[in-house]
Amino acid sequence: MAIFDKFQHLAATRQALADSGIDSIHVVMDNIVSPTEAVANGRNMILAGTNNYLGLTFDPMCIDAACDAARAEGTGTTGSRVANGSYSGHVELERELADFFGFRGVIVFSTGYVANLGMLSTLTNPGDVLLIDSDCHASIYDGCRLSGADIIRFRHNNVDDLEKRLRRLGERSANTLIVVEGIYSMLGDRAPLADIVDLKRRYGAYLLVDEAHSLGVLGDRGRGCAEEAGVIEDVDFIVGTFSKSLGAIGGYCASNHPELDLMRYASRPYVFTASPSPSIVASTRAALKILCSRPDLRSRLWQNAQRLYQRLQELGFVLGPEPSPIVAVRLESKEQALALWLGLLDRGVYVNLVLPPATPDGGCLLRCSVSAGHSREQIDTICEAFESFQSWEQTAQIA
Repeated sequence: MAIFDKFQHLAATRQALADSGIDSIHVVMDNIVSPTEAVANGRNMILAGTNNYLGLTFDPMCIDAACDAARAEGTGTTGSRVANGSYSGHVELERELADFFGFRGVIVFSTGYVANLGMLSTLTNPGDVLLIDSDCHASIYDGCRLSGADIIRFRHNNVDDLEKRLRRLGERSANTLIVVEGIYSMLGDRAPLADIVDLKRRYGAYLLVDEAHSLGVLGDRGRGCAEEAGVIEDVDFIVGTFSKSLGAIGGYCASNHPELDLMRYASRPYVFTASPSPSIVASTRAALKILCSRPDLRSRLWQNAQRLYQRLQELGFVLGPEPSPIVAVRLESKEQALALWLGLLDRGVYVNLVLPPATPDGGCLLRCSVSAGHSREQIDTICEAFESFQSWEQTAQIA
């Protein structure tokens, strides 16, 4: 087999999409006007698919911090912390995150993907067990595969199925890491963490929660789903990213286990990846301060999310199972999804088009993500754009 032969099916699928006018990867943001507005492919667009939950990408405090750090320390670290040493900002950010979570320690990674890759591939090895929710993110699956541990999936958010699998493991449950997400990125539903923690205690397993989409979104202090469920002290590892609510790029793992620090020497994705640049660290630290001091942003985010969810539900769209800053519109066919996505673009609304195999259940969906930066008028405009396609017969005619 020639090296590229395995991509022929992908190339054919890609060409079919291009022939139908769909090219989501090449929607070019010509000019980013604000956290919620851009000029894309020459058209004014409301951004409703960015994960910019608190709208901090244009916050003056974050921008000033990034610019000051770049001028003082340069544009990049040009190596890993193991090889090149740590900048003071790395150390301070880890301390501030540890204080924020109330945990003993934190390790900062270069991306959220690398955080999952680094932790999962290092914490578990052949002979251990990874018990993961079937809807977990690709970075979790990839980290699990690298570990060499036995991977067992349980049905999404199904606590009974999780317990059945723990029971079957018997004594191996002591070498088992349960992996779930706080808010799931495709449908916006929460993990039942209180029940999962109860099982973790009873069977003596460990628990890692990916709070990528719930940091800054859930909990009285914005610490995520574990805080909202009142079980944050029972979670062994919290992994997350800076690329959602904190408006930058990077990842972290927080834990009360003193062995966390050993991951710096054992985790290949940490040891062999360049550390985050000074500007990224500085803007993230500024965003964390804003997250802590401005709960009004979280309130505004939820007002917008509930307004969008309720209105689309009233219009007859099939949505994810609960209101969330991720509002997923579920569609019956690829043709329907493509037509609606193109129609929204024509009306100046950008959302995420998600097709199989990226979707949890093999269906098609348009994924909206709401921001505290959206005005009430922008939310209404998004709803009006959807409303013009609420009749599936009309959608089919347009397709």
